[in-house]
Amino acid sequence: MKTALIATPVLAVVLYGLLVGLLAWQQRRFLYLPDRRRPNLASTGVADAQAVTLTTRDGLDLLAWWVPPADATMPVVLYLHGNGGNIEYRGRRFAQASRLGWGMLLLDYRGYGGNPGTPTEAGLLEDARTAYAWFATDGIAAPRIVLWGESLGTGVAVNLATETTVGALLLESPYTSIVAIAQRRFPYAPVDWLIRDRFDLIGRIAGIRVPVLVMTAGRDRIVPAAMGRAVFAVANEPKRFWFAAEAGHNGLAEAGLFDTVQAFLRDYWKAGQ
Repeated sequence: MKTALIATPVLAVVLYGLLVGLLAWQQRRFLYLPDRRRPNLASTGVADAQAVTLTTRDGLDLLAWWVPPADATMPVVLYLHGNGGNIEYRGRRFAQASRLGWGMLLLDYRGYGGNPGTPTEAGLLEDARTAYAWFATDGIAAPRIVLWGESLGTGVAVNLATETTVGALLLESPYTSIVAIAQRRFPYAPVDWLIRDRFDLIGRIAGIRVPVLVMTAGRDRIVPAAMGRAVFAVANEPKRFWFAAEAGHNGLAEAGLFDTVQAFLRDYWKAGQ
């Protein structure tokens, strides 16, 4: 009986240790969910779109899709997508941006969409810097650039906005940090000690001095709207908050996303030119 009583807590400790070890070992598999297939640009139906190759400082050739703006009065968007899929999953957004006359550079990160490399926080930040630098080679002035971060990409966008000059920042379903997301999903694990790719968005956004639009979904089960509200509270003016009460994490486009972005850019981006 005493042996059994001793064995039970020992087994629990061992199992807990194995579980924590698995989380630590596989954490990037939980965070990054790439579709590694090569995206099909023709699926967007955008006649003047181009596939471009961006070469990072660490020697990776990354695919991006580019559609130029209709004229010099239109914004040029650098779109930094979320943790799942690849840029083909955002093809409808790419096409909508083109219909509105915007320019858009839709970047696929390392390890996504047939690109070489393995996604990490440092790697994604470097990929975004490479995409931003590409605009200068095309003669696009920095104040025309609008950063659009989607989900995981909001952390990438915020970091890039602290390092560069842009005209505005769009944050779709932003989180406070990946540590905070992990704590919600794995409340029993010491995630603050384990997480390597932290994407501390809320710790960086106070350093940004351009117009910020925060967009959140009321039925988001991945990034709760409360995190978007917390990010908005810390952001500097001018800023705007949009809450789609009935939308889920992937449902903001159907809830009026592009109308919201258009109105924001009309009110704030033009004023900054």
